[in-house]
Amino acid sequence: MILHQAKNRGWCSWILAATSLLIALASVSSAQAQVWPNKPVRWINPFPAGGGTDVFARPMAAKIGTALGQTQIIENMGGAAGTLGAAAAARADADGYTFFVGAIHHTIAESLYTNKPYKLEQAFVPITVFAYVPHVLVVHPKFGFKTVDDLVKYAKANPGKLNFGSAGSGASHHVAGELFKKLAGIDMVHVPYKGIGPMMQDLLGGQVDLAFDTLSSSSPQIRGGKLIALGVTSAQRSPAFPDVPTMIESGYKTFDMTTWYALWGIKGTPQPILDRMYAEAVKALNDPDTRKIWAMQGATMGAQSPKEFGAFISAEIAKWGKVVKESNIKIDN
Repeated sequence: MILHQAKNRGWCSWILAATSLLIALASVSSAQAQVWPNKPVRWINPFPAGGGTDVFARPMAAKIGTALGQTQIIENMGGAAGTLGAAAAARADADGYTFFVGAIHHTIAESLYTNKPYKLEQAFVPITVFAYVPHVLVVHPKFGFKTVDDLVKYAKANPGKLNFGSAGSGASHHVAGELFKKLAGIDMVHVPYKGIGPMMQDLLGGQVDLAFDTLSSSSPQIRGGKLIALGVTSAQRSPAFPDVPTMIESGYKTFDMTTWYALWGIKGTPQPILDRMYAEAVKALNDPDTRKIWAMQGATMGAQSPKEFGAFISAEIAKWGKVVKESNIKIDN
């Protein structure tokens, strides 16, 4: 009887100790959230400045920073279709002072970069999507192409002479180009860069012939007449460029591709901090100024819940894994 009572006391002591530890950890997490943020917050953008990610991350960071009373710093880390910056973010402390701004490219990378040192769904916690934006097939004016058919006829008569740029092997721009090659039955050379900013410089200079860029980063060049838009990759025409037909209208019935930009937390970040960041992101997205900027870029608003965004990520990984396999897309840099 005495032994039995001693065992019971031992179990009770263990349970009390474990409960106390859990309460203490919860208290620490709550305390962190209450004082957060008390210094600038870093957003790792895994692409060079000037690309589509910057277009949406910077106004969001400015509005969220104002709401939180602390500067949100965008840190650009380009390379390997956004996987180098993602790897750096995955190694960051989960203290609520580092977040990751990613894109569709990172779900494509899951099936292309099999040796990368992180797994998207294991390293990061989904917060929300900022924006959805169609790609647009843009060409340098030197060719005089007016339609997708003009481009395809030239490519078939001059196999291998056209090249197309991307933000890096495995980026959505690359996948879109490879998909187009397959559907149109043409041969083009892929030219990967370390981000859309550097690629755009060469495209405007004529060193690159064409690209499936995002509408957000190409729209100023299209409006300025420096690039010619031949087709958007969304199912419907963009309200920002209603005269530009879709790739589907141009005869490519299965060409439906929309990129997106989103915010993740680092795995292990206290939940109250993640909840606060999501709440502030939704407020920023619903701001009239933000809606105006998004409309100018031909973007559709995001703001899904973290749970909805998480399910979307899983679906995107599966979708693009299938496209990569069926199109036999290879990493060439």
